[in-house]
Amino acid sequence: MIRLKTITKDNIDAVLNLRVFDEQKKFVSTTAESLAEAYVYKDTAFPFAVYEDDEIVGFIMMGYYEAKEYYTLWKLLIDKNHQNKGYGRKALELGIQFLKEKYNVKAIYTGVSPGNDVAKRLYTSMGFVETGVFENNMEELVYDNNNETTG
Repeated sequence: MIRLKTITKDNIDAVLNLRVFDEQKKFVSTTAESLAEAYVYKDTAFPFAVYEDDEIVGFIMMGYYEAKEYYTLWKLLIDKNHQNKGYGRKALELGIQFLKEKYNVKAIYTGVSPGNDVAKRLYTSMGFVETGVFENNMEELVYDNNNETTG
């Protein structure tokens, strides 16, 4: 069973040990960098460990982007030993569900680096669509709350 859990002193070491393949490093921050950002933006960042039963398989962070006044999928990382098993899709579903239930979110934005085709395919298969905005070397996508592909 896939679930999201709060990051605590009991699981932080396992979260910090999550790794991606070398060719993916240009697309995603390390969990240490992400948790540093979560600390600085503690009122608007929502980081979670992604668990499969009792094992940490990934990391996801949702957030509220105050400058643009919208909610975001900020980070998503599945450990290289656990990729291609559907964990990213399920983590994203749970992250969307968290924002819908806790904040009654109408839209969720994210950015994809050029060349990160795997992430873009995942996001678009979940209902994210291109907004036409390209900034900070990222293509912006938005998930419309009216889309029910995530059940």
